[in-house]
Order: sequence, then structure tokens, then C-alpha cells
Amino acid sequence: MVKYLLGQSVLRSSWDQVFAAFWQRYPNPCGKHILTEDIVHREVTPDQKLLSRRLMTKTDRMPRWAERLFPASVAHSDSIVDPQNQTMTTFTWNINHARPMVGEERCVYCVNSDNSGWTEIRREAWVSSSLCGVSRAVWEFGLAQFKSNVTKSLKGFEYILAKLQGEAASKTLIKTAREAKEKAKETALAATEKAKDLASKAQQFV
Repeated sequence: MVKYLLGQSVLRSSWDQVFAAFWQRYPNPCGKHILTEDIVHREVTPDQKLLSRRLMTKTDRMPRWAERLFPASVAHSDSIVDPQNQTMTTFTWNINHARPMVGEERCVYCVNSDNSGWTEIRREAWVSSSLCGVSRAVWEFGLAQFKSNVTKSLKGFEYILAKLQGEAASKTLIKTAREAKEKAKETALAATEKAKDLASKAQQFV
């Protein structure tokens, strides 16, 4: 038997910003359960879509009965980015511990229909177990972990987005200050040259 969960979230940042932040999510203070993240394959398809394959090692706090069944796990994640239609779809599932529990997740990142400056995330999750006698406990544990990780993921996204936007704002301020400084130099130089010219003309009448 498979347990199914459907959810939707909104990030108040543009799709381009979320796409850029997606590849820089880890490490972050809200995603400490992600131990490693490695891109093992990447290609651009003939129709200009970006395909990526990642391997992630992660761990979660869990009840004692589950510690023997679920030590640090390895997850496989494929992503398809369609820049023309501004969508990114990810498929993630666990590679090891498949007998106790298989957790699968599908996420679609797209432009929010109510606000084009926001990004909508549609999530689907499937949890199944082949263990007899404890499958209900495994399902409940898997769904609880999914909900917890969704919250961590959103907080992590917001943290990275704020960091990236803060860096962008800082660079803009530095650039503006530099341009203002250069403009002030040009103005001062022009004023000096004008003063010299006026002084030279004044001497002609002496």
C-alpha cells in the first residue's frame, strides 16, 4: 500500500531567483540534515532543457525503533529545467533502505499564477513499505519526515534567497557609490578647469 501526500507552497521571489538559489541551497542553517550534495551528471537536451542528476546523503532525527532501519540515507534526485516556459521539475527518491521504506517526491517550480514575481512549488510524495506488521508506523514516520523536510526546505530557500538578494543589493550600493565618486571627481575637475579659464580671461583685461 502507498500513502500519497499533495502540497503547495509559494516563495515570494521570482522564478529566476529561485532557480539560481536552488543550486546554492546547501549548506544552510535550516538544512543541516543534508550532509552532502553532488552533481554526477548534467546535459542540455536538443530542445534546450537542462537535465541534472544529483546524489545526496542525509540524516534525520528519528524515534529509537527507526534508528536501526534508517541510518544516514542516500537519495537520488533528477531535475529538468525548462527556461523557456520557466518550469523546473525534480524527482527524488531514496536509493538505500528501500525495503523498509521507499519515499518518492515530485516537485514542480513555476511562476505563480496570481503574482508573476513569485514562485509556486507543487509537491507530491509517495511513501510505501514492504515490512509486515510495522508498515503503518513506517508510513506515519515517512509522512511526518516529509512534512518536516518541506518546512526545512522552505526556510532554507528563504535564507539563501535573502542572502543572494542581500549580496546583490550590496554590490549595487558599492557600484552606485563608485559611480558617484567618479562623477564627483569629473565635476570637481570640470569646475577647476572652468575656474582656470575664467582666471585666464580676467588677466586679459588687466
